[in-house]
Amino acid sequence: MDDLDAAIEKLRAAADAARQAAQTYSDQLAVAGHVASGGAIDPFVFRLAIFAMAVFVGYYVVWSVTPALHTPLMSETNAISSVIVVGALLSVGVAAIDSGSTFARFVGFIALILSSINIFGGFLVTERMLAMYKKKG
Repeated sequence: MDDLDAAIEKLRAAADAARQAAQTYSDQLAVAGHVASGGAIDPFVFRLAIFAMAVFVGYYVVWSVTPALHTPLMSETNAISSVIVVGALLSVGVAAIDSGSTFARFVGFIALILSSINIFGGFLVTERMLAMYKKKG
């Protein structure tokens, strides 16, 4: 039990460090963008920078997780993918309210397929990891 508590504490420390680094990077990016653009930041560039920052922070947070916490992390990933499924279903069903483009429906359909595969694969991996902890009879 102490190992699990220590692993959780390490995960919290890594998440806090990543959060602090992201905040520092975001602040520096905002100042640099403001200075470089003469006061106006292009919204696309700003969103692209946030996306790139999220990729780096996510990479470092996931790779600092200890093996004891991989199963709960997979379960949370499945929950996030289920939210993506809801958004994709809304995007695909936009034609029902006659205000969506064909491109939005197509991207929603692709998101629906990929997130469904991710959920199914996540459940398979979680089941396999939980089977490793069962006693063999």
